[in-house]
Amino acid sequence: MTVIPYTLDADDPKATPMGLIVLQTDETLEPEFSAYFSDRAYPIHVSRIPSGIEVTTDSLAEMETALPAAAGLLPSARPYRVVGYGCTSASSVIGSDRVAQLVKQTCDTVEVTNPLRAAAACAEDLGVSKFALLSPYIEEVNVPLRRAFAQNGISTDVFGTFGEAEEAKVVRISGQSVIDAATQLGSDPSVDAVFLSCTNLRTLSAIPEIRARIGKPVLSSNQSLAWHMKTLNNAN
Repeated sequence: MTVIPYTLDADDPKATPMGLIVLQTDETLEPEFSAYFSDRAYPIHVSRIPSGIEVTTDSLAEMETALPAAAGLLPSARPYRVVGYGCTSASSVIGSDRVAQLVKQTCDTVEVTNPLRAAAACAEDLGVSKFALLSPYIEEVNVPLRRAFAQNGISTDVFGTFGEAEEAKVVRISGQSVIDAATQLGSDPSVDAVFLSCTNLRTLSAIPEIRARIGKPVLSSNQSLAWHMKTLNNAN
């Protein structure tokens, strides 16, 4: 055997990595993030967290115990400026502050965000507070989600849902279904923006069409999370 010498490249101090915790059942967040972060100069390291085949308040709450382990599986060679937890509904059940606390137990990061916290920050940046909310989920999941938005000063009086509990079906809801439902909800004159909830719902290509139809801002879980992670990354 020949032992061959090598040299090490220095880490680029301007390329601090981001972390992303994705649900085991999520098939959409990573592909959409590839588009949202196509011009990035820094790596995004991804960890997965166990999640239920069906979305219920119980299955969402169970992720609270799994979050530290999932965060701890992110590469630890360098600290992070921001780590995103990719679940809107679980964030409403567990709470954004608690999510941040759990992630920081095992991951060295300055900031922790999630789609709920990100959507509130995005709404504040746009100066909007009345969402037409489109959710894919069953009512027991929608109730804490809407309550969490209200606690962040965002009303969701105009609300619609596909009423689906199974994640494998949520990810396959057609883009046209999303466009048509969001257009119907967003056309209500009492709302000033649309929010498409769920990181597993395919929204990337639907957003421009909805915006063109209703002439209002259109936000989604993935779009908001990407925007907030970029904003926090640039602020630190």
